[in-house]
Amino acid sequence: MTYQLIIERMEQTVEVEQDQTILDACLRRGVWLPHACCHGLCGTCKVKVVQGEFEQGNASPFALMDFEREEGQALACCATLLDDAVIEADVDEDPDALYLPLEDHQAEVVRIEDLTPTVKGIWLRPDRPVSFQAGQYLNLHLPDVEGPRAFSLANAPGEELIELHVRKVLGGAATGWLHDALRTGDRLHLTAPMGRFFVRKSAALPVILVAGGSGLSSPKSMLADLLAEDFPHDIWLFQGARDRGELYFAEHFEQLAAEHPRLHYVPVLSNLADDDPWTGARGFVHEELKRRFSQDGGASADFRGHQAYLCGPPPMIATCIATLMQGRLFERDIYTEKFIPAADAAASSRRSPLFRAL
Repeated sequence: MTYQLIIERMEQTVEVEQDQTILDACLRRGVWLPHACCHGLCGTCKVKVVQGEFEQGNASPFALMDFEREEGQALACCATLLDDAVIEADVDEDPDALYLPLEDHQAEVVRIEDLTPTVKGIWLRPDRPVSFQAGQYLNLHLPDVEGPRAFSLANAPGEELIELHVRKVLGGAATGWLHDALRTGDRLHLTAPMGRFFVRKSAALPVILVAGGSGLSSPKSMLADLLAEDFPHDIWLFQGARDRGELYFAEHFEQLAAEHPRLHYVPVLSNLADDDPWTGARGFVHEELKRRFSQDGGASADFRGHQAYLCGPPPMIATCIATLMQGRLFERDIYTEKFIPAADAAASSRRSPLFRAL
């Protein structure tokens, strides 16, 4: 049985299968709705059902309050239809979005490599090409792990193999399984593409990419995509890590910077002994970001005329946003990766006081 879902203002009609969530039905038909955790915990995918019967599903009472339920609001990642329905959704048009439909794939594990003591690189060969925009992510469906898990795509669009960087999270069922049980030759079920983290090329502005830890995945993909298209503006890549053991792909980026004069690669290490022979930047990424865009020795910086894309631990993102905004770069030109891993979803109710989209 299928139901007709009409999305007001977008003038879109979507077929929804019985027991299929509103969000899943829309994404599989190339209709984008705002979303983040996909577990009913963060409230990003909130919509209002103005007509039709539906079930709320497993929506957290903290993400969807009782009075909101009484008003007919629902979380699209949990709600299922019982009838034809009409919804209102807060959707912004984006000229750079390709609106690619969400699809299921089977993929074979062809390579596993330790990138750092805590991060594994995993390369997959999908059954058919996976379409996505550089910066987007996929969901992996793993054996004996409840619900899908989100991982950023580190390869450029159009490449034969899918590349993932997986940091082992203490107590994390999915990352623990991927680190300890996954073997080459195994087959995995994935769905892609997801998210709206991609370069707004139509803005025609220089780009600042900031990565911390395994958050390097999306910036690595974005950088490869921009270079392949001969992006005509400067590109800055700031890569933060604790020490040299946690800094990976540095030689790859140094080689790219040598080949592309508009690319500026800045690795930053935060936990080094005073006598360590490292000659690169020391400290935190936001500090080096400020120094590199300062005209007065680091007292102030000016980021106007740029776009920034941030991916990494929440504290790093928050401090970088504060630094960028102090340097006159504001929300319309600052983008952060929006998926929320299951391990972090319970804590996702906290928001930056500086930046409503975080």
